[in-house]
Amino acid sequence: MIELRNLTKFFPLADSYETVLDNVNVTFPTGASVGLLGRNGAGKSTLLKIISGTIHPSSGAVISDGTISYPVGFSGSFHRELTGLQNTRFVARIYGVDTDELVAFVRDFAELGEHFFMPIRTYSSGMKSRLSFGISMGIPFDTYLVDEVTSVGDGAFREKSTQVFNARLKSAGAVVVNHNPVLIRRVCDMGAVLEDGRLVLYDDIDAALEHHEHNLQKARG
Repeated sequence: MIELRNLTKFFPLADSYETVLDNVNVTFPTGASVGLLGRNGAGKSTLLKIISGTIHPSSGAVISDGTISYPVGFSGSFHRELTGLQNTRFVARIYGVDTDELVAFVRDFAELGEHFFMPIRTYSSGMKSRLSFGISMGIPFDTYLVDEVTSVGDGAFREKSTQVFNARLKSAGAVVVNHNPVLIRRVCDMGAVLEDGRLVLYDDIDAALEHHEHNLQKARG
């Protein structure tokens, strides 16, 4: 269970504020896979980072009774001067998992070759996303936060990512940001639509996608 209680987040501008979350009160049930939908710039990635604890809300709180991954695909916490291998070992120690097992999983999954032994500063954004996804999928979290990462790589890698993610969902929940409605329908059983700081939760993923599409059409005029 993840409860967003009176959650507010705003960013100061030159002479005003931009509010991306406005007193949100929503509970994601234990084990649910929730598709987080919203237009570009609505604040979906910001919400994922708040849920994971990597950034703080302006007010309110995130309450959970289980472990939550960092946003998969987010590589901001990697040390640029350390190698992929060293970063993987560091994360394993933080979360208390077997270091050698995680290294073996990530090295096989991420398909980075010799780059796994090179500093993160030499990585492309896609390589960092693959490393991030591999590390997260190698740790048994109760809820996985996924931000567009299954779009990284070629078709074979995307298919492998989806298969691994689906396997994790057999014993865990997820909050998934993705612009592909086919993928959202495939992996999610609920939906949440973020628009103008408000978050609406739907038990029916199709109802959430319909609401999201309505918002897109309205924005197009």
